[in-house]
Amino acid sequence: MNSDIIKLLPDSVANQIAAGEVIQRPASVIKELVENSIDAGATSIQIIIKDAGRTLIQVIDNGKGMTPTDARMAFERHATSKINTADDLYTLHTMGFRGEALPSVAAVAQIELRTMPKGESIGCRLRISESKFESLEPATCAHGTNIMVKNLFFHMPARRKFLKKDSVELSHILHEFERLALVNTHVEFSIVHNDVTLHQLLAGSLKQRITALFGKAIGAQIVPVGTETSMVKISGFVGLPQHARRRNIPQYFFVNGRNMRHPYFHKAVLSCYSELISPDVQPVYFINFEVDPATIDVNIHPQKHEIKFENEQPIWQILTAAVKQALGKVNAAGAIDFDSTDDIPDIPVFMPDNTSQTPGIETDPMYNPFGNVDIIVPSAISTTSRHTDELSISSPKHSCRPTVQRDWDQLYRSFASRLDMPSERAITDDIIVPSSINTVETPDHAPTLFETDDKFADFICLDNRYIALSARSGLLLIHRHRAHVRVLFDDFMARLSASQLPSQRLIFPESLSLEPSLSAILSSVTPLVTKLGYDISFIGDNTWAINAAPSLPGIFNPVESLSRIVSDIAETGELPENALLQPAALSLARSAAVRPDCTMNHDETDALLAALFSCAEPAYTPDGLRIIHTLSYDEIQRIFN
Repeated sequence: MNSDIIKLLPDSVANQIAAGEVIQRPASVIKELVENSIDAGATSIQIIIKDAGRTLIQVIDNGKGMTPTDARMAFERHATSKINTADDLYTLHTMGFRGEALPSVAAVAQIELRTMPKGESIGCRLRISESKFESLEPATCAHGTNIMVKNLFFHMPARRKFLKKDSVELSHILHEFERLALVNTHVEFSIVHNDVTLHQLLAGSLKQRITALFGKAIGAQIVPVGTETSMVKISGFVGLPQHARRRNIPQYFFVNGRNMRHPYFHKAVLSCYSELISPDVQPVYFINFEVDPATIDVNIHPQKHEIKFENEQPIWQILTAAVKQALGKVNAAGAIDFDSTDDIPDIPVFMPDNTSQTPGIETDPMYNPFGNVDIIVPSAISTTSRHTDELSISSPKHSCRPTVQRDWDQLYRSFASRLDMPSERAITDDIIVPSSINTVETPDHAPTLFETDDKFADFICLDNRYIALSARSGLLLIHRHRAHVRVLFDDFMARLSASQLPSQRLIFPESLSLEPSLSAILSSVTPLVTKLGYDISFIGDNTWAINAAPSLPGIFNPVESLSRIVSDIAETGELPENALLQPAALSLARSAAVRPDCTMNHDETDALLAALFSCAEPAYTPDGLRIIHTLSYDEIQRIFN
């Protein structure tokens, strides 16, 4: 009886196991193919995809190409031209070196390869399906390599069903494209999805590549960072503190022409901003490290994203010093682009014969700005110190200063009335409702955000941000913006459950420019955006026209609100459309809620409080932020004791 149970796996099975680590989604295929093109010396790379990579991923380059023998050997496991011995792993200057990428791709898709070396007049065409060699024949093609990956995971239904919607997979592809394009600024790139060109990038500097990928506005938001030591050379750009972001934050590290993720160095950069930005935002950065290849290890992760540095602690100190120096240079005067020729003032030609006259100043010696002001003596003061009042009136020092008339007895009676027992009507059992309210109101022309006939409790507005409200248990401090978010969110969800929000046409359509990944998401959630009250249309180059917006009271920015909605949906991930209503409604509520620069009058604040305490959950926003804080009488007493 044979008891041996260990067997050697077939190559096809071994390749599929390896593919599970290397090829996770279409973006992984693009990464491996583009890195091979870069290693082949390509200066122009074109990427063509269909259905977010499910149907087709095609990469065309003008690299050195391959002979028929090399083309066939490239799809064998551990076949590579990058290294010869184990020592070569510590002197790597190429992206690939394991010889696993192409066999892994061939194990999960159908491959057609056309390639011809430079100097040859005829190339070859190779076909492989599910790791099975099908054909290799001569063919005419351009110099370089043209590889097509068709029907990804076609024979692996379990893997294929775990792929997300096309919009999500396209977002991952574009993020991977950004990483590849940023680290290879000397290469021309283009990417086409379903016959639509998403990016057309020319070779140039790192800053030119950044602005081409993320928009021209980011060029004024970043400053150069750089230093060079015997251990490391650091270059790139970091964002100004005032432009730190909460979402969609471009943060990239490169080392020796390779992308990497490094949490340790990420903390080093954040430490430089610790006193400059709030904890809920993070800075933008594009930082490149150049080190001796022998001092790093890139062979610790299947996708080579994680890299181990031999001198992490010294590089941490060098990095923080370089970033702080870059931020310190623009701390006082702001970022100045000395190469820019825009807005340069014209300097007049010097003419010694021309003389200029000093402008004269005309004054009216009889003019007195306080001549018509009546001096009113407070009655309370005049009855107690008439002699002092006479001196102050006759004194030239105070003769032109108006005095506000005050009735101190009436002021005391108003204060004493606040100490009386309150009336019985209240929104909640804990809130005290006095018979009279004394608050500072805004002018009558202020926009009305809320309307109600009910009168609420005694309150005071603090810094246009908070509302102090007396209660039986103490003093309620209410965050005004978050309270409005809570009220609007509940109202939006109630309306959306029945129909869509009311919409209003814009006199002049506004344009919204998005990153390609966010533009793809907006295209997929257009029905949801329409339900929120928007009317949008695509006008090309990742730009959308906003023709109509939700009809909301107060100050409302359609461009800012729609951008926030798309960003929040991108962070939410893959969810059904009905589940995306809540993050979309929350984003809309945040955009429409009252801001600190908007003053609310007494009736509006009164209506906001009434609406807040009628909500099912008035103490917290839908995303869990505190709205109400109670300062008990015991805490107040301890403060004064």
